[in-house]
Amino acid sequence: MKSVTRGGTRWKRFAVVMVPSVAATAAIGVALSQGALAASFSVSGQSFKVTAKSLDGKNFVQYGAVDAGKTGTHPVAVVGMKSAEIHSLCQSVVVPVPVFGDVSMKLSAGTDPKHPVEAKTLYIDADDLHADATFNNIDIGVAAGDANKGPGIHQGDKADPNSFAQQADSVHFENVQQRAWATTAGTFQLSGLHMSVQKGKHECY
Repeated sequence: MKSVTRGGTRWKRFAVVMVPSVAATAAIGVALSQGALAASFSVSGQSFKVTAKSLDGKNFVQYGAVDAGKTGTHPVAVVGMKSAEIHSLCQSVVVPVPVFGDVSMKLSAGTDPKHPVEAKTLYIDADDLHADATFNNIDIGVAAGDANKGPGIHQGDKADPNSFAQQADSVHFENVQQRAWATTAGTFQLSGLHMSVQKGKHECY
């Protein structure tokens, strides 16, 4: 049976590519909004964009690592926190779909000042970061394997435990813009979660 073509788009092919992933994402999003699941965000080795109005983290560590995916290996700075509160979080990814074109998926949460996003054992693998940052009681130049204020090196990270790292009792970031390759958390509660899927590029920044 031939797929129906309308306006140059093979809708059956588009449905096969997008519908299962969108349905799974929606189900996961609902569970995350209720604080029911651990979270792991990565898109087949593809980078995605993250913004936040502010982030307050406790027991912070940062170290270098290498992320591997279908598009190759990427050097990243891994930020780890035992706990974090995030206001006005946005995550977006643009996925090219054959024939159909770019499709954007965007998640937002924590827009109510009284109900921020809450995360435990949070790790963010990023290769580009812009923010106004304040570190409290910071240690610079510790070995990644010796850092004891944060949650430690994430299991499975390709990181040298003897390499350079830094740690702090707490951190405060404002006006965050970053490009990330992966985000993982022991728990990730997304208050006021909203997910949208649109044709074209619709990114957080």
